[in-house]
Amino acid sequence: MRSQRKSRRTAVVVGAVVVVALAVVTPLTVRALSADPVVMGMEDGAVMTANAARDLAVTVPEGTNPDEVELLLDGKPVQAKADGNRLVLADADLAEGEHTLTARSPGSVPLLPDDEVSRRFTVDGTPPKLTVAADAVTDLRKPVEVRGTAEGASALTMDGKPVELAQDGRFAVTLPTAATVQFQARDAAGNIAEQKFTVDTRHPGMRAVHMSAAGWQSKGLREPVLAMAREGRIDTVQLDIKDESGEIGYKSNVPLAKEIGSTRDYYDAKAVTDELHKMGVRVVGRLVAFRDPIMARASWESGKKDRVIQTSGGTPWASSYGQYSFTNFAHPDVIAYNIGLAEEAASLGFDDILYDYIRRPEGALSSMKLPGLKGTPEDSIVDFVAKSRDAVRKHGAFLGVSVFGIAVTRPAPVAQDIPGMAKYADYIAPMVYPSHWGPGEYGVARPESQPYDITARSVGDFVKKVEGTGSEIIPWLQAFSLGVSYGPKEVRAQIDASKSVGAPSFLLWDPACRYNPAALDPKT
Repeated sequence: MRSQRKSRRTAVVVGAVVVVALAVVTPLTVRALSADPVVMGMEDGAVMTANAARDLAVTVPEGTNPDEVELLLDGKPVQAKADGNRLVLADADLAEGEHTLTARSPGSVPLLPDDEVSRRFTVDGTPPKLTVAADAVTDLRKPVEVRGTAEGASALTMDGKPVELAQDGRFAVTLPTAATVQFQARDAAGNIAEQKFTVDTRHPGMRAVHMSAAGWQSKGLREPVLAMAREGRIDTVQLDIKDESGEIGYKSNVPLAKEIGSTRDYYDAKAVTDELHKMGVRVVGRLVAFRDPIMARASWESGKKDRVIQTSGGTPWASSYGQYSFTNFAHPDVIAYNIGLAEEAASLGFDDILYDYIRRPEGALSSMKLPGLKGTPEDSIVDFVAKSRDAVRKHGAFLGVSVFGIAVTRPAPVAQDIPGMAKYADYIAPMVYPSHWGPGEYGVARPESQPYDITARSVGDFVKKVEGTGSEIIPWLQAFSLGVSYGPKEVRAQIDASKSVGAPSFLLWDPACRYNPAALDPKT
């Protein structure tokens, strides 16, 4: 400021974005002998973005000729365009760093200096440096600490809520469970850095055996499995929620389950999961989705035929599974019923929901009628998996899908698009039982007699198929005898083969729910 005397002219420097960045702008008044005050609407030492600097302007009071106000930027005259009583800088594309804007109003008294006022400001176009991290989560029911740094930030929010920043820019927040959150860091100039962060989740893996609902009710079948868990031979029990008959193993409160009479009382779901959790054992709930004779029959007989997969002639699809065997995976009631059961089971303590029969029945698609289907059956199944994952994740459960072994190379016959499903499922559980492969499959002459070879090649194919999806492969392995007697040696061969190709977890299947502990090593 070179002089202070009265003047009849006033100028105000303002910037819309600057005001936001500074929150409060305190005008500076310079009084002179022969003129009205000259006022600049910017605090001395202001910090602003490059965009804010482009909005700089000088406002001239009423009765003052804008042409008589001279603007200087960094000591040099700068062109301005008149806009009413405002002078807008013609070219305010300023480099980062410190600058000075001066407004000069010529004095009306001869030989006296002009009125002049200046403001220093800094252009800062560099946003804060934001980094966010969290450890991978293997238990979806535990809180998660998310931490990071917001270097250069003056404020930080997560999903719009303030987050406390340390002086060095570090921060830490605790989420109730794994989630996706949005961070926004803002500096004093108004520069913004944003990051959408998803907590990495990884299935903890399992060494599991299958148990039907009725099998769990039987002490003679249940106790040997609990003994294997105590010895550390297994760390997970797979217990049926809804099986191939359409029966639900516990008393479900899902309205449609009560309506169609599908609930049973084989076990108390909450009590069982609590008991196993106390032992340090995880519980996977197998939920047979679309093979559901109870729902199909009840729907057909109540006139809700669109819930049922039909022949092209309009009768219930049967084939080798029997009449009323498959519900229509494209129908919203069928989707809601299965997802409702999945959510309920997750809320009762099941750590995973593992779908089975998440497919269409075998046979020519042209011979089937799927009311309401939009797109392909494969697309409809993938969409169901996506909806299910969001639903069960809310209750802290992982999601798995059981698939045919052939689906890795031949998805269309059963509508199981492995890469598509893997985008949403935490793991794919292929049924690669050696007894179910034909001679010569994968170059193996006699698959059932060569359990290591067929398992290594088929599981390895699945592992490659899901690369980059974030999903894992946890195969179903054969613990029953069909054409060839299967004992500990054959079971162990499959486990070793699967591990050798990058899939160390497994689920053992025996429909009779009888397992030889010699096939599994105890915990050491």
